Amino acid sequence: MSNPGDDGDDFELPAVARDDVLTGAAADSADSEKHLKNLPRILRYAKLLGDHARHVEQRLIAEIDELCPDLALNTAWAVAQDVDTGLALATELDRRAAEYNDPNLRSLSDCVRLLCLPATRGGLHFQQYFRVAKALLLSFEIIRDRDEQLCCEMERFAFGWAALPGCAHISVGHASAAENALMLGSRMVEHRIAAARQEAIQAQEEKLHLTEEAEQETAEISGRTPTAEDNQPSDRLIVARLSADEMKNYRLKEILGSLKNVVNVPLPLVMVPPLHEVRSKLLLEFPYAGRVIDLILSDLVGRRIVQLRPMILVGEPGGGKTRFVRSLGQALNLYVWRTDCSRGDAAFGGTDRRWHSAEPCHPLLAVARSRTASPLVLLDELEKAPSSSTSNAGRLWDCLLSFTEAETSARHFDPALQVNLDLPRISFVATANSLDPLPGPIRDRFLVVTFPKPGAEDLDALLPAVMVDLIKERGLDQRWIRPLDENEHVAVAKLWQGGSMRRLRRIVEIILRERDLSATRN
Repeated sequence: MSNPGDDGDDFELPAVARDDVLTGAAADSADSEKHLKNLPRILRYAKLLGDHARHVEQRLIAEIDELCPDLALNTAWAVAQDVDTGLALATELDRRAAEYNDPNLRSLSDCVRLLCLPATRGGLHFQQYFRVAKALLLSFEIIRDRDEQLCCEMERFAFGWAALPGCAHISVGHASAAENALMLGSRMVEHRIAAARQEAIQAQEEKLHLTEEAEQETAEISGRTPTAEDNQPSDRLIVARLSADEMKNYRLKEILGSLKNVVNVPLPLVMVPPLHEVRSKLLLEFPYAGRVIDLILSDLVGRRIVQLRPMILVGEPGGGKTRFVRSLGQALNLYVWRTDCSRGDAAFGGTDRRWHSAEPCHPLLAVARSRTASPLVLLDELEKAPSSSTSNAGRLWDCLLSFTEAETSARHFDPALQVNLDLPRISFVATANSLDPLPGPIRDRFLVVTFPKPGAEDLDALLPAVMVDLIKERGLDQRWIRPLDENEHVAVAKLWQGGSMRRLRRIVEIILRERDLSATRN
């Protein structure tokens, strides 16, 4: 019987085209980030996982194929992508590393474990987790003198992974070990970040106080009165700048309207609230979406200003995606501007001043409504946007591209105001039932997040929020409405076995209506 790693082994597996194996290598070679290429291999893959990069496994498979061509276990893992096959491949790479005295093969085996290990359960695979943790921490020591932001991300992942065996009771069972490492790493630094932020705010206030006193003394000596612009806070942003001559344009006066309170005005940026409090609020309302919540909030760890990367929540109709985005914005203190994409076109990006229907871009309208420079724009049912526009404006999908790129959003040209707007702090979150109609450029610029549907086990957690919503719609005081009694609760549980939140709302609404009718009859 031949060894498991021999090239001549026949595993009776489906053939994998070599071009498919090399997909990851092509993607990796196209990566222009030098700091990523110069990282130790295991940290490079940790960074890719943290950035939610695509084809991560394929990149590793391509690297293994380059050093060990036609390795049967590598082909098997490319097909199966399961834990046992991955660990068998890692063991074979270790064997070859010892046989050929090649450290590259050993680092590749560590990376295979990094990608294939599941969430920790009952001490299973403990030695495997320990080995990857050791490799991560040793590699982290090598890069400690590099870019602070990069070190922050790598520290979060490395120490989060090291904590996995002792935190099995709070890990997410259906998520991978790497995803749990990101979540744990984020939670480990929440209080340190909050304390550091508070200390920085106090230091800034003291510095500001001293600066104001110094400026006041200087002004008294020079006889000049200090102005508001002498000391503009760093947590504010001027989104729209217009000169005095531009403000005199008669067409512009008609367009400005309510925008006057945001033109040439430093608007506040929304600060990141305590993330553990945000997470608790969202989990209370959406207990079935813990993985999505942790994924979104992990981007805000270590940040001062709230800004979410562009993302699409994809899930079945009625799963609560739109409500989740609204609750997310509320928990983060963001104003939420909703756009119904089924009736949207490129007028979202503004219409020309020469038209009688001239209007600024919708993100600027969101800024004006919120009076902050960092609102959240909800793109509801993005896949339903017309694929071809009958108007002169064009497709909504096309105009979104400039808002979701950091460089272009910082100088978006508004056709109504005829000036560049500074909109880099706006968060764009879309919902969709399917990705099929969306063009490739949209999929590339948005992080795709699968939004789960609630199950019957989530009923007790969901009912209070549903009741509050229905009571608000009726314009009643919830203090006067009693919760569902035992018989009503049993009826709801029997009629709703999970799935659509809309169906749950209708069931509860019918029960409340019957309760009202019964009270009227009696």
